[in-house]
Amino acid sequence: MPRLSEVITALENLWPAERAESWDAVGTVVGDPDQEVARVLFAVDPVREIVDEAVKLGADLLVTHHPLYLRGTTTVAASTFKGRVVHTLIKNDIALHVAHTNADTADPGVSDALAGALDLRVVRPLVPDPTDPEGRRGLGRICELDHPVTVRELAARAAERLPATAQGIRVAGDPEALVRKVAVSGGSGDSLFDQVRASGVDAFLTADLRHHPASEFMAARAHSPLALLDAAHWATEWPWCELAAAQLDEISDREGWDLRVHVSRTVTDPWTAHAASAALPTSASRPSSSDPLGAPN
Repeated sequence: MPRLSEVITALENLWPAERAESWDAVGTVVGDPDQEVARVLFAVDPVREIVDEAVKLGADLLVTHHPLYLRGTTTVAASTFKGRVVHTLIKNDIALHVAHTNADTADPGVSDALAGALDLRVVRPLVPDPTDPEGRRGLGRICELDHPVTVRELAARAAERLPATAQGIRVAGDPEALVRKVAVSGGSGDSLFDQVRASGVDAFLTADLRHHPASEFMAARAHSPLALLDAAHWATEWPWCELAAAQLDEISDREGWDLRVHVSRTVTDPWTAHAASAALPTSASRPSSSDPLGAPN
């Protein structure tokens, strides 16, 4: 069995810490470099449910996309929920490693996994990494479809292919507009509106779209029919767990480690239920209440 330090080196080669944003907190949070690793669990969130799953699984290493302590702390007391996570990990000899924005911009990265889940063909990054001479790394992805689909059909595909959440997929724009090119970005994406607008795509699928940025984006479309598709944050990033697990599996086979690599299917999206509106106002710019996209799904 490999030591934790060996596995972490492999993970750092996939997602170098120096490629994370300056505000980010990536890397190993908990773990003894000399401990042996036989079983690894990948998940989006380092929350109590996931840590309990790692304990039950007998994992030696938990790899998450989201950091445990993004803004630092002065305590790991077990009376706090994050402190309890740390205590549980240490008591059960489970290491925790985080790959966040360094996994977002990787090649392949979070948005590649999202595109793959939707059967989209990646063309290039939405926001290229200027340090990558090959132009493959960067934030978000611009993708093409094998054949045009309507916004409605693309939303239905996302709802079917991404993990189910209470939110489902929200749509802004004409449900019948055709989509040939689409930009995707796992996680919060409304900071990328300028790049999306300049990319020439027909739709943008991301998460955490806020009212005012989305409203202003749609109002500024002018003569463009560009649509927005808003999925749950957790759902857009979960496909990366399967991609990352497959990457570590490949490394394990090559190194002869015989690691057992797992992906958590525990839903850690914070929203747990959804009540659809009875009806929406009917106008020239909004779908009728009988339209499947007429109520949030």
